[in-house]
Amino acid sequence: MQSRQSLELRQHQQLALTPQLQQSIRFLQLSTHELEQEVAQALQDNPLLEREEEYDTIDGVAVVDDVQALEERWTMLGLSNRASGNNADDESQRPETALAETLQGYLQEQLRLTRAQPRDCALVTLLIEELDENGYLPTGLEEILTFLPPELDVELDELHAALRLLQSFDPPGVAARSLAECLCLQLNHLQMLPAAAALPGDVLALARRIAADHLTLLATGNLARVRDALDCDHELLLSAHALLLQLEPKPAKDWATSTADYITPDVLLRKVRNTWVVTINPAIMPRLRINSVYESLLSAAPPAPAMQSQLQQAHGLIKSMNQRFVTIQRVMQAIVNRQKDFFEQGPAGLRPLQLRDIAQELDLHESTISRATKQKYAQTPWGVIELKSFFSTALQTDDGQSTTASAVQVLIQKLVGEESGKKPLSDSQIAARLTDQGIVIARRTVAKYREAAGIEPAIIRKARAALVAR
Repeated sequence: MQSRQSLELRQHQQLALTPQLQQSIRFLQLSTHELEQEVAQALQDNPLLEREEEYDTIDGVAVVDDVQALEERWTMLGLSNRASGNNADDESQRPETALAETLQGYLQEQLRLTRAQPRDCALVTLLIEELDENGYLPTGLEEILTFLPPELDVELDELHAALRLLQSFDPPGVAARSLAECLCLQLNHLQMLPAAAALPGDVLALARRIAADHLTLLATGNLARVRDALDCDHELLLSAHALLLQLEPKPAKDWATSTADYITPDVLLRKVRNTWVVTINPAIMPRLRINSVYESLLSAAPPAPAMQSQLQQAHGLIKSMNQRFVTIQRVMQAIVNRQKDFFEQGPAGLRPLQLRDIAQELDLHESTISRATKQKYAQTPWGVIELKSFFSTALQTDDGQSTTASAVQVLIQKLVGEESGKKPLSDSQIAARLTDQGIVIARRTVAKYREAAGIEPAIIRKARAALVAR
């Protein structure tokens, strides 16, 4: 077989993503926090980029007279303070915010008040450092023993003794290894209090039995099964249950140092003449520009290739960032136009909406709509909501109309809120009530929506209502 080589010219079309388009796509899918990090990195890498300050220069001349006057005023105040006899060291001191006391520090203070030997104190300190944010000891003593150096010659009995000492500290239930042990420790502490004299002994003993052996059965809410398992009187069981509800399952709750996370909305909504208008939140828009001095120098003389590349990158970044906000605003305005009932009525007015609907209206790809709504939030009359939440599939009703899963959850919450505490609605009964309203869904679907709405099963709601009524 003989092979031949030849040259051919062919023309074909191929869709290519330019670097500018790739950057625009990447900026669109970033969250506000990620975008701020991207901008900070760009400001650090590119000297031609700078932020527009709130109080800027006028015609390239910095306004420094007021700043200098303010500095001179503070200098005069400092001289007058020194003339008054104040020490310079005292002037440098500023009042500091008091540090919040931690659980570990609180337990260490109690340990210092004991007469434990230094070796025992070291073991207790080791256990204190192993506690989690709820005050539990998640690591077993046998596992802790394996971490200790063999030359210390620590025995398991010593760790048990250190644990018993730690569990005697305040708050009651600290250093427990399980919820059952935590509740039993609190019951033991309660028994030693003077107020325990007014508490019947059989109630305390039954509560200890439930905490030690029947918490899983109690969690089902079926008090009848718990009563049969314990072979006790119903009134006595209710008293023991009420006592357990007074205990704290998280002993370290008062020492929790975690702070709440707050979301800054990307878009704001306001009603103007019966029309909802979308605007970008100015607080999350990085205000960038090209340094005017560098730009004028580059325009006066042929720039070096490296500087020319940085100038192009700076212009491209500003353009991509502006395009990001324009796209988000367009997408959100289209969503608002289709979800007017939501902004007027709340979650019950949410209509079925898909990414394809907005993409066709704005002549964009569905992936662009997905990127523009992912991790983007809107400030609405019903709270800060992620843009993704406005999209949901349709559920058909008997009259030919459609509703959404969110609207069905609101109806379930309403039905549960109106039910009788003695006879709460089961999932089958809720499904029947929804069918009467034209929404036909299965019992399993009702259970799924009920759990998503944070509503407990009927048997647990009945048990809680019985306890409250008592």
